[in-house]
Amino acid sequence: MAHVWAAYAAGADEAGRPVKEKLLPQNAVGVVLDIGAGHGHTVNYLDKKLVSRYVALEPNVLMHAHIRANASKAGFVESDGSLAILSCGAEDTQAILTQLSGQPHPVDTIVSILTLCSVPSPERTLNALVRDVLKPGGKLLFYEHVLSPREDVAWWQRFWAPLWSVPFDGCRMDRPSHLFAEQLMAIARNGDRVSMWSHQDLWGKDGEPEENLFWHRVGRFVKRLDT
Repeated sequence: MAHVWAAYAAGADEAGRPVKEKLLPQNAVGVVLDIGAGHGHTVNYLDKKLVSRYVALEPNVLMHAHIRANASKAGFVESDGSLAILSCGAEDTQAILTQLSGQPHPVDTIVSILTLCSVPSPERTLNALVRDVLKPGGKLLFYEHVLSPREDVAWWQRFWAPLWSVPFDGCRMDRPSHLFAEQLMAIARNGDRVSMWSHQDLWGKDGEPEENLFWHRVGRFVKRLDT
């Protein structure tokens, strides 16, 4: 996948630039965990005055040199602790916690840019990340291509998904990742089962036609304080 992504990374970043410029600079704060960081392009949209540490989660070690290079240009380096690169998968929350602080909820912001399409067991993985890694009051910021609400488009997405996933490391074009996030539940301190979120903003990519096979959703979700 490292060689495939080398050909697509710059173009994918540029295609999503307007979305990320609106989503990330003012919302990503504190310790930022970038799941499926790829070449680390997310770091280019972070405000160094608001972000204390950029944590790039990328299992493919062949991409780590690109992450270091991009992070260094943005002022994040391992030598002063402002950069950390983790090679575990997003599903391995225990490894993430151990490598960060060993304590629950060490992250202020989780960022997912075109990543939930390929993580294993996305509902379970996302639930564990938000429940165990994200601080109460922290934010989940995402930009993902997702399953279309139009049945005609969704039919073609499901048709092509198995073929598409082979060269693109398991990427599925038919995942309703935005709904996985939207529907997360938690147990409040009083024992009630409640929505994981105190606030949700969900929108689309400007100018994108509904018939696009790669239909995108953008989200800014804030975790409840009482979980």
